[in-house]
Amino acid sequence: MEGIGQPFLGDHGRGRKMHELGIVIKVVKTVEAFAKGNGVEKIDTLVLQIGAMSSIVPQYIQACYPAAVEGTMLKDTKLKIERLPGAGQCTQCDETFNPLESSNHCPRCGSRDWRLLRGKEFMIKEIVAY
Repeated sequence: MEGIGQPFLGDHGRGRKMHELGIVIKVVKTVEAFAKGNGVEKIDTLVLQIGAMSSIVPQYIQACYPAAVEGTMLKDTKLKIERLPGAGQCTQCDETFNPLESSNHCPRCGSRDWRLLRGKEFMIKEIVAY
């Protein structure tokens, strides 16, 4: 499924955390529908992948998870989050690099003109059921 930090401070933190709560609730509904459609009765672990350049904060996802799964078939599940690195490609020399590790400029030619290849993903990677 595609498409779908920092300590939280003041109103800004609450607003960000509410964003992640909505995302987690949508993930829970998606996983429940998948489980029910495939005869799965018990889920042990849910594994999510989050790109390092996405707007989704893994710590907030982790913090929201208990509230989102309360009263659902996922209430006793473990949540694992894997962080995916970002990758960009320089439009000047075609070098592929991690923009976060190179201050958003190409390590080969120094250009700041690049396009994002990956790093904004948000996916359900795995549902461990028994």
